[in-house]
Amino acid sequence: MILEKGYLYHIYNQGNNQRKIFFNRDNYIYFLNKIKTYITPYADILAWCLMPNHFHLMVLVNEENLSVIETDTTTSSHRISNKTRSINNSIAIMLRSYTRAINKQKGSSGSLFKAHTKSECLNCPNGVTPNFFIEKGVTSINMKASEEQYPQVCFNYIHQNPVKANLVAKETDYEFSSARDYAEIRDGKLINKKVAFEYVNFK
Repeated sequence: MILEKGYLYHIYNQGNNQRKIFFNRDNYIYFLNKIKTYITPYADILAWCLMPNHFHLMVLVNEENLSVIETDTTTSSHRISNKTRSINNSIAIMLRSYTRAINKQKGSSGSLFKAHTKSECLNCPNGVTPNFFIEKGVTSINMKASEEQYPQVCFNYIHQNPVKANLVAKETDYEFSSARDYAEIRDGKLINKKVAFEYVNFK
């Protein structure tokens, strides 16, 4: 997965063998806090949706690498060091951290997510066409749209996921997506509406 500064991306991953990754409401909230901690320092979140067995994020990357302070707990001195961490590494750490918490909760072990998180660039100059997909866990999209439409199609697609999966009747009925924030039903702090409206319309 390559994420470059200044570009929009659709980032997504799903549970191994399409298994659930969220088991109760607290899991969803916990994962949203992880997104805030590990992704928002690098990117503006324009849209998000957490489904029972996968997640979607639409982001504008602002920084590819950031300086972070890490504490080495493997030594008795707990040495503190200043390191550079990429957004890719930060996403990987987020998923590992969430996996550890779920494994502890369920008394299980092993990987929760598929090995590789996917990303589709929505406005890269090389004209990569988003092609998403997931199939039985729903998702899909093989777009035949112009490049200018990619951000809007992705934005709509992310919010329509719960409806297409027959979880709710309309987008704003679903708690775990940014649709309610754009409809002003909730004042969510995770998304950056000002940046989002430079690329998309929400009706």
